[in-house]
Amino acid sequence: MARVTTRYVTTRADGRLQCDVCPRECSLDHGQRGLCFVRMREGDDIVLDTYGRSSGFCLDPIEKKPLHHFLPGSSVLSFGTAGCNLTCKFCQNWDISKSRDVDTLAADASPEGIALAARSSGARSVAFTYNDPVIFLEYAMDTADACHAHDIKTVAVTAGYIKPDARRDFFSKIDAANVDLKAFTEGFYRSLCGASLEAVKDTLVYLARDTKVWLELTTLIIPGHNDDERELRALASWVREALGRHVPLHFSAFHPDYKLLDVERTPPETLRKARQIARDEGLAHVYVGNVHDLEGDTTFCSSCGSAVIERDWFELLAYRADDRGRCPACSHPIEGVFDRTAGSFGRRRLRVQPT
Repeated sequence: MARVTTRYVTTRADGRLQCDVCPRECSLDHGQRGLCFVRMREGDDIVLDTYGRSSGFCLDPIEKKPLHHFLPGSSVLSFGTAGCNLTCKFCQNWDISKSRDVDTLAADASPEGIALAARSSGARSVAFTYNDPVIFLEYAMDTADACHAHDIKTVAVTAGYIKPDARRDFFSKIDAANVDLKAFTEGFYRSLCGASLEAVKDTLVYLARDTKVWLELTTLIIPGHNDDERELRALASWVREALGRHVPLHFSAFHPDYKLLDVERTPPETLRKARQIARDEGLAHVYVGNVHDLEGDTTFCSSCGSAVIERDWFELLAYRADDRGRCPACSHPIEGVFDRTAGSFGRRRLRVQPT
């Protein structure tokens, strides 16, 4: 297992080393690990000890990330490692993100090997996902460089809980991101995630205003915790004002998992109501996920309202944009990153192993 030294470190007056990757700022004595578990102190350094190791590789539809405005219909090579810098009680990948046994990770996978696997499998992009790439950013950044050398784009699926210096370096390597905006109250972030909403908002504003990263958001709607109409309205209003009305927002259905086994599944009508609230607040592209909803999966032109891309789960049913990504009815450009034609990967999931 490879170990790489991180440069995001501050030496404290008491001799401990502060990890400056995320706002948690874990202060480590000799041999101690941060909350993420994968960053630890060795001597006078903090090292990442999951570099080059993965919890598995799959070829997915890009819509599964979810990204609806980034190379629609294409395939993406997805992988993660282990650990996380949040403590979400509702984590739906908890077997990976909460893992404390890094020896269970898959065989070594070099950045170049990942890029070559993506190219040989026909993937247009590589996604850092399953657990948050913030905690393995050195591995992700090196992989992004290898991917770009082979004309493969990069995707980050993240909670956006990262400090400014690390954020600048990490997202400079990223072409598209789906950021989990988990709720819109500090109380939710503190009690259910062990994190801060304001830090995530700072990341979102940075991405929208200061980078060329294509940005989409996902909010997992948890009954009784973040489904209040006033909160949803405040969230959508903030997205419109702070990020822009064309940033796509996905409302996704919760299912009981990890430490929230006593909470019911999200009713489909709750997602549809959230979608309508966000549209009423002026957002142009609002979707629902983890339920079957053709209208909630459809991309509509933000100018004339015509249906431009129709989906059934992760599969394109109709793609009407022209070869410049414009609405066929009014020629308005659809916001996003588009090829001349849509991909045709469908809803498959295929296992892949880099060599």
